[in-house]
Parts: sequence; structure tokens; C-alpha cells
Amino acid sequence: MTVIDISPSVMQFLLAFIVGAPLLGAVAALLPAPPGLKGRNPDQAVLRHGVTVTGAVLIAAIVLAAGFDHDHPATMQATTDISWIPALDVRIHLGIDGISLPLLLLTALLTFLCALYSYFKPPAGPSPKAFTALVLVLQSGTLATFAVLDLLLFFLAFEMVLIPMYFLIARWGGDQRQAAAWKFILYTLLGSVVMLLGLLLIGLKSGTFDMVALATDNGRGLTASVQVIAVLAIGVGLAVKTPMWPLHSWLPDAHTAAPTVGSVLLAGVLLKMGTYGFVRILLPIAPDGMRTFAPYLAAFAVVGIVYGSLACLALARNGAKGDLKRLIAYSSVGHMGFVLLGIATMTPTGVNGALFANIAHGLITGLLFFLVGAIKDRYGTADLDTLAGATGAALYGRAPRLGALLAFAAVASLGLPGLAGFWGEMLTLFGAYSPAEGLSRPAFRTFMAIGAFGTLLTAAYMLIVVRRVCMGEHTPHSQLSPATAQQAATAPQPADDPERSAAAGSPQLPRNTPRLADIQGYEAAAWTPLAALTVLAGLWPAVLLGLTDPAVQKLLAGGKS
Repeated sequence: MTVIDISPSVMQFLLAFIVGAPLLGAVAALLPAPPGLKGRNPDQAVLRHGVTVTGAVLIAAIVLAAGFDHDHPATMQATTDISWIPALDVRIHLGIDGISLPLLLLTALLTFLCALYSYFKPPAGPSPKAFTALVLVLQSGTLATFAVLDLLLFFLAFEMVLIPMYFLIARWGGDQRQAAAWKFILYTLLGSVVMLLGLLLIGLKSGTFDMVALATDNGRGLTASVQVIAVLAIGVGLAVKTPMWPLHSWLPDAHTAAPTVGSVLLAGVLLKMGTYGFVRILLPIAPDGMRTFAPYLAAFAVVGIVYGSLACLALARNGAKGDLKRLIAYSSVGHMGFVLLGIATMTPTGVNGALFANIAHGLITGLLFFLVGAIKDRYGTADLDTLAGATGAALYGRAPRLGALLAFAAVASLGLPGLAGFWGEMLTLFGAYSPAEGLSRPAFRTFMAIGAFGTLLTAAYMLIVVRRVCMGEHTPHSQLSPATAQQAATAPQPADDPERSAAAGSPQLPRNTPRLADIQGYEAAAWTPLAALTVLAGLWPAVLLGLTDPAVQKLLAGGKS
């Protein structure tokens, strides 16, 4: 069943356009604008170019999804297979199935929303030309990662995103941006070197780099020792990008320093490249090696779940001077731990849960980083103690729509039933209860219990954040720090607003606390799709699971439907 009937050749063109158009758009962004397109403000013109290109890619992705045969989501569709380097049998092989299509759509959507947000609120830093070009290169590399079906092309696409993200952090980031950018690039490059060795080992030992052929062979052409070595090498590179504890330490620094759209893209799509590699490459191509390492992967995953949650609790406590962006970054370590746990079960239930959690995390955490960026823009800080103080956020009273949306994103992140975050975590825990044959049930049920405990910790720190940022904490003037007391003394004096204290759930704000600009029109345009899809995925999970489940069943069965 297709929504619209599209010929195979048009489907091929659409997928090639989706992957290649951002790269061409990046080149065009660096060229001098034609006289008729310069407009009054050249900086705005190039940002508008970014919106146009990413919008065209999003439309093409939606049309591609409409032409996708939903009755056969396990079949590779819109395929292109052209010889590129005959000596190495490297081919330009593109295609999508029910696993890659949702990630393709998520990437196209988030990049468009970031371009739209940047048009109305350009990032502080160097030329918008370079910024727009880097975002488009980043989009092209990410989309290619989810569309290519050749191991060496996968590696090239996987690495293509590193340089643009490095410069987005280093040139447009905040405090400590240079150190954070270097840490990001060094961790990921070192992991990628090891991963390349594993990919070459598989290709040379099996005689092909074609991912479809390798998945169909299901490891039968590789000895057990080769599979173990390949999983170890490739897994390290993928784990760094995911990131898996203890290879995660680059992530909080990168998120804290990155500009808002950089954090959204890093959390929303770049982290998914690592977990996608586990599902697309390691599970079907080296199943025996995965079975060997699955218990260790699950153990690292649940440690990451608990560690990320405890780090967030430590940052959220009063007096910790915790950065809200850093807290959301640590929450990603925990959420991606659930994805890795689902993959480690090697069951259809667990892997479907991992893929669902991937999409849910992209929607919810992308929205959270947008919101935290907006709060930081309004206050000039993301420090939780400042935001919760007497002159702090108290968003329910000062910007009620912004506060309500932050509370919505927080409860979605903690896995409230009816929202997208619930289904992925629940399915991964179900998968851990009954792992694949050959895996220790007692061990995985222990992992399940630890993961379930992690959900309680997630709820704890998210509710603390909502209480402190949205409601505020009234601190007597005598207990304020000198800097905060001075801020309170010099704050503008707004007119009395009797409705402010009557706002639902809002505390009584000090008289010298000014109101803030609530959600602006461009912010609503960028954030509403993420909130709506979070609700849709939570209420109608069959839309996504109907795509992923047949493809996962085929993948785990060795290419057989």
C-alpha cells in the first residue's frame, strides 16, 4: 500500500536528491548571491537559502515516504546501485526500508526546523554563509548515513558529519567551545579509526562490502573469531558516537558549548548514527559476534542509564550551579542507554523498542534543547540556581506558554504513557525480560530491573527541573548572593499585574521581577511540529512500529522475511 503511486525511477531520483541536494546547496551558499537574490540583507538572504534547501529536502522526503510501499517495509526501496571503485568493489548503493525511512524523515525535519529557527534568530558568530553551508553539509552526511548500503560509503558518510559539527561548536558555540570541539573531534576520530579496521575486515573476509548481501548471508561467510573482532572494532566506533558509557564524556561538553541548533542536531540526529550502525551492520552481518558481546553491551547500557540519571540529579540539586544544557546532555546518555539495551537483547521486541526510542529521543530532546536555548537567550544563562532564584525563571508566571511547553517536554522525556518516550523504553524492557536464545535470562532480567529503576530516577530529576525552572524558588533577600541581590535591586519595575500571581501553578513573584517575552511566532513554528509528533507517536505507535517491525524481523532472520 502506498499513499501515492510513484514510479521506481522517480523514487530513485527522490532518494538521490535527498542525499545530494544539501551538498549542492552548501556549495551554492558559499558562492556570491545573484543580484536579484541578495535582498536588503545578504546575511538574511543566505539564511533564507538554507531554509529553502532544507525545505525542499523535507518535501522530497515526505513525498518519498508517501510513495513508499508500506505493505513491504522489509524490502529495500528506491534503490540505486552503481559501480564506483571497481577494484575494491565499492558501489554507490542507496536504498531505504522501514528501519531507515523514519530516521531519514527525522533528519530532514529537524534540519529544516533548525534552518527556520536560525533565519529568525541568527547565531552569534562569524559569517552566516559558513554557518548555512556547514549545516547543509551536516545534513547531507547524516542523510547519506541512513541511505547508503555499502560499508565503505557508510564510513565516509559517518565521518562526513564530524568536520561541520566541529566548526559549528568551535566558531558559533559558547564558553569553552574550543576545548569542547577538540574533545568531540578527537573522541569520534579515534573511534572511527578502529571502526574502519573492522569494516575492512568484514569486507575483505567476506569478499563484498554490500550491506544487503552481507545481511542476507547473516554471518555464514565469516568465522566466529572474525565476527568477534569485527564487532569489537566496529562497536567501539559506534559506541563513541552513540554515546555509550564510559565513552560519553565528550557529549556534555559539546552540548554545553554548542549553539542551540548545534545541540538540536547533535542530540536529534547525530547520536542516532551510532545506534543505527549497530542495527544495520552488526546485528545482521555478525550475529555470533554480537551474541558474544550482547551481555557486556547491555551491562554498559544500564550503567549509562543509572549514571546519566544520577548525574542529572546532582546537577539539578539546589546549590550545585548545574547548567540546564549540560543536564539535558546527561539525560541523553541515559536515554541512549535504553536504545543500546534494546539492541543487546537481539529480539524483535527489543530492537523495535530501540528504534522507537531513537525517534522519540530525537523529537523530545530536540524540543528540550530548543526550549533551553530560548531560556538562555532570555536570561543570558542556563545556570539552574540562577533560573530558580528569586529573580529567576518562574516560567509559569513570567512566560506561561514557554513554561507549559517545557513541562510537556519534560514529562515526555520521563516516559509518561501516551507520549512518544513511553513506548521505546517499555519495549526495550520487555525485550530484556526475554532475550534472544543463547543469552542469559537471569542477567538480562537483572538489567531490566536496573533499567526500570533508571526510569524512576529520570522522573525525579525531570520533575525537579520543572519545579525549579517553571515555579521558581523564593529566596529571602538576606540569603541571596551579592550578585543576585544586586540584580534584584536593579531589575526593571513593571506595572502591577494582578493576573500574574493567579496564573495556574505560578508562585507569588517578587514585585521587582519583570515579565518575559513568551513564545514568539517563529519559535512556535519551529517547536510545534516536534510537540505534535511526540503526541502522535505516543497515541498511535503502530504508525512507526508498522514500518520497523517487518524490517527488523527480516534483519534478525538473516534476510528472510
